[in-house]
Amino acid sequence: MTHIDEETFFKEKGFGQRIGFGQRPAIVVVDFIKAFTDYRNPDLVLAANVDKQLLQTNRLIDASRLLRIPVIFTTVSYDDNLKDAGIWALKQSGLVTLRSGTDVVAVDSTLHREPGDTIIVKKYASSFFGTDLVSRLVSQQVDTVILTGCTTSGCIRATAVDAISYGFRPIIVEEAVGDRSEAAHKQSLFDLQAKYADVVSIETVLSYFQGMIA
Repeated sequence: MTHIDEETFFKEKGFGQRIGFGQRPAIVVVDFIKAFTDYRNPDLVLAANVDKQLLQTNRLIDASRLLRIPVIFTTVSYDDNLKDAGIWALKQSGLVTLRSGTDVVAVDSTLHREPGDTIIVKKYASSFFGTDLVSRLVSQQVDTVILTGCTTSGCIRATAVDAISYGFRPIIVEEAVGDRSEAAHKQSLFDLQAKYADVVSIETVLSYFQGMIA
């Protein structure tokens, strides 16, 4: 079955319906930290080239400021000899590079972060699991979670699945998410669009922001 045939098949079965934007969005920038973005450093084995995605994320952040849309950044870091990584440390040896207090777990310095922006430290793939993200979103009456970051097949996917499970509208910005594997990236976007989230262009999100101003 070809990719086009798969799209037709899923649509005929009722998958891929549009969730749409709500009234109060937040941007969640998932794990755009040096450990994942500085691919030029050979010691950072988990990094990938997401330069373009960083630029697109900044476009979204900049557009959100006038509307006072919350911008939340996540990082992932471990201490206590990786005991706080649990069983996951057995699956990914690269987690050892994500040491708390080191500069590699800091948010990428090219991102347009402001002092009032939230930073959430997580231990696992989802930005919701084991964090206070739900409480932060609910307290600000957020109903729409706009996702950028990495990786599409890992932390973006897990965050989107949890977002819809908690009753938020997950919106994945196609140009602003990246992965170490292009095949995994494309397949994950296809599957997320079919089942869990709206995968949209950055221009669609920027138009949505413009509509909030009008």
